[in-house]
Amino acid sequence: MSTLRTAGRLAALGNYAFAEMDRLRAEREASGADVIDFGVGDPTEPTPQAVLHAAIESMWASRAAGYPSYIGSAAFRQAVADWYARRYGVRLDPATEVTSTVGSKEAIFHLPEAFVDPGDVVLAPSPGYPPYTRGTQFAEGRCVAYAVRAEGSVLPDLDELPDDVASRLRVVWITQPHVPTGRAADRAALERLVAQVRERGVLLCSDEAYSELWLAAPVASALETGLENVLVFQSLSKRAAMTGWRVGFVAGDARAVAAFRRLKTNIDSGTPHFVQAAAIAALADDEAPAAARAAYAARADVMVPALARLGCRAARPQAGFYLWVGTPDGIPGTEFARRLLQGAPALAVLPGEWLAEPVEGQPATPGAGHVRLALVPSLERCRQAAARLEGWP
Repeated sequence: MSTLRTAGRLAALGNYAFAEMDRLRAEREASGADVIDFGVGDPTEPTPQAVLHAAIESMWASRAAGYPSYIGSAAFRQAVADWYARRYGVRLDPATEVTSTVGSKEAIFHLPEAFVDPGDVVLAPSPGYPPYTRGTQFAEGRCVAYAVRAEGSVLPDLDELPDDVASRLRVVWITQPHVPTGRAADRAALERLVAQVRERGVLLCSDEAYSELWLAAPVASALETGLENVLVFQSLSKRAAMTGWRVGFVAGDARAVAAFRRLKTNIDSGTPHFVQAAAIAALADDEAPAAARAAYAARADVMVPALARLGCRAARPQAGFYLWVGTPDGIPGTEFARRLLQGAPALAVLPGEWLAEPVEGQPATPGAGHVRLALVPSLERCRQAAARLEGWP
């Protein structure tokens, strides 16, 4: 058989954490186990009825409408601007400061292609969302990780960067609220970081896909500090249980939005009309996110004490639907996740090591000795999980 060569950048990626978790869970289920899946952050609630109705109506209305706009319809972009005005008091020009995306993952992955040349530096949180790093690798940039832990700041301090990093810095990623730790930065902290970004002429990219799932208090947006040198990445996946719809948006500095649009037109053909119509309905609905917040809070109240009884360090998150759990006696997260999945509990959780990149000068990644639980199983399934953990191991 002949050989087939693949690109070196593909080989360098390794396994994608969430795909690997799906594989391990499927193997355990094939053995007959009833696995309760806390691994991948995919909401199990149905998409709201109003969203479904809007999609169906749009399907009939636009069944011969052709390709959608690369940047999103005027109605979609206006809905985004209206939501920012209502939620944050931020004014956006829908013509120049908003663009639609096919979910936030593709936007995050491709963003470096518009702003990063080979050898340029992208700063990203560890633990964090793998596409921050993977997208940088594909753009042939250098991704430098900063640690986010269960205590201390969730934001980087650019004044502390070594000269070789600071001189080539082009993009800074933050997650607001930070996942998986479930902690959020306040507006004052965001203002300090944005001032540093503007002083250095680099771009701040704020991934705010979980902003509406706050459990303690509403989460600030980076756009509240002003639009200059700031892009926010948003998604309808979590606030409206629309992970499979693949719709989100980028908003902020008009210069950066224009550059991203130029890139995007060479990658895809826009978000389908009916999906944009569904997203417009979701953005107008504040009741579904409120119901989701209540549901995730109830699940956290079941799982946090159950994990604490095992000797785990777990706290109710400020925002998001993840529990960032310190393992008993600091054993590796990979080992604790294996025991939970292969043992009697049959719980699928994600090892913290799979979500964390090495941080220069630190012997272990910030994910070491942790696991992540996505609170997506129903309340009843969480109660079953807690019962399985009672008296185990």
